[in-house]
Amino acid sequence: MRVMNKKPENAISPTREEDYPEWYQQVIKAADFAETSAVRGCMVIKPWGYGIWERIQQQLDRRIKDTGHQNAYFPLFIPLSFFEKEAAHIEGFAKECAVVTHHRLEEKGGKLVPAAELEEPLVVRPTSETIIGASFSKWVQSYRDLPLLINQWANVVRWEMRTRLFLRTAEFLWQEGHTAHASAEEALQETRKMSAVYKEFVESVLATSVIEGEKTEGERFPGALNSFTIESMVQDRKAIQAGTSHYLGQNFSKASDIKFVAESGDIQHAYTTSWGVSTRLVGALIMTHSDDDGLRLPPKVAPSQAVILPVIPKPEASGAVLEFCAKLKTMLSELQFNGEKLSVILDKSDMRGGEKNWLWIKKGIPIRIEAGPRDIEKSSIVLYRRDRAHKDKTVMTVNELCNKLPAILDEIQNNMLRGSEDFMKEHTRNDIKTFQELKEFYTPKNKEKPEIHGGFVVAKWAGSKEEEKKLSDFKVTIRCLPLQQSGTSGKCIVTGKETTIDALFAKTY
Repeated sequence: MRVMNKKPENAISPTREEDYPEWYQQVIKAADFAETSAVRGCMVIKPWGYGIWERIQQQLDRRIKDTGHQNAYFPLFIPLSFFEKEAAHIEGFAKECAVVTHHRLEEKGGKLVPAAELEEPLVVRPTSETIIGASFSKWVQSYRDLPLLINQWANVVRWEMRTRLFLRTAEFLWQEGHTAHASAEEALQETRKMSAVYKEFVESVLATSVIEGEKTEGERFPGALNSFTIESMVQDRKAIQAGTSHYLGQNFSKASDIKFVAESGDIQHAYTTSWGVSTRLVGALIMTHSDDDGLRLPPKVAPSQAVILPVIPKPEASGAVLEFCAKLKTMLSELQFNGEKLSVILDKSDMRGGEKNWLWIKKGIPIRIEAGPRDIEKSSIVLYRRDRAHKDKTVMTVNELCNKLPAILDEIQNNMLRGSEDFMKEHTRNDIKTFQELKEFYTPKNKEKPEIHGGFVVAKWAGSKEEEKKLSDFKVTIRCLPLQQSGTSGKCIVTGKETTIDALFAKTY
């Protein structure tokens, strides 16, 4: 991470090194990105922040549809009896469920109180396997109805006690895919395929390096036979689970009675999958790329790629400068980047130049373009890139800008991905061999700054679900068993058993 020798007056305070959790909150605030809601644990996503989620939706939705899936929508409320059909599932989510028990309010003593109790409590959707399974059981009758490939964009509620904007909130936004298949092999292949789609999307669009792998039994999705994940590393060296994909076998199809007549004439239960990413991706994006000047956005996910800032030293110059900037905006908006036209903002707000410049630095827009009377005379502009120091500028003609801007945006996108890759490599250890060494690595030596310590550890694993719990003593989990294995032999870091399996250890959000 870049550490500045002298902090500009308008930069984020505290810095990452001073107080990383508070720095994260201040980056969101300075970017006018989101805020806490009047509802405990929930957030209001403001236009600039929601614009990023829209960019994620648009580009991921294309990829989901390109793999043959269709979008649908299912109810927010799920009958409690649906959860009771799948024991492991309800056990995994029981403590996080919000439950509706009444359907009418009445006034008593000047207060509104719940009056009419529901015949059956309704769980506010924490995930949709059970309610979607009820529909699948009606839609699937024959092998000809399979595979059934459905996705929905929705909100979910998990009643978290300790929340943080985007990373862990009581309500959040996501997409969840649900599919049904005629064979276990096809369903498992679907699970792996969608995990790979997530990896490609997060790396190519969010410019965030991830490690793809399979969850251990202790970290698996409740009710799944296999869970696959992509794990990213943010700047305090913790892991963020950026997306998961689950092979559910016949567990949910048996609970929901999803049966079909096979080609052989036999009646069989379908094999199902589920997979999803959420607004947690936005939190990971902030923590991966931002610096002590504020937010930094990869061009492919930024709501707008460039902002034009008119420089008007005297009121009489405003007409000519604004006309020049308006024409420039029209020209740049016709350029192509990432398969679509550029989104360019012309900021004509009545704000001092320095304040306006810092506003957009903190918002993380990839390109800032300044143009004033002297620039107009030369038909030139001054360009600033968010992947460089805030005073680092390039003077170029308008023609040069139009010719080079798409390539500059590609370069910024690639630089940010490379930075994420390099940071992960720098803070990943492969030389820790014993449980004691692992514990020491994750035990903060500096008691005043315990949040910035450690990183990823790749070590051997041959333990059980119960032995995995020993890691919780120092707040570490096995994030995954990476798909890319070294193939070498060694002793399990917890049990000492000989094994060839590599595991990824980390602290996490």
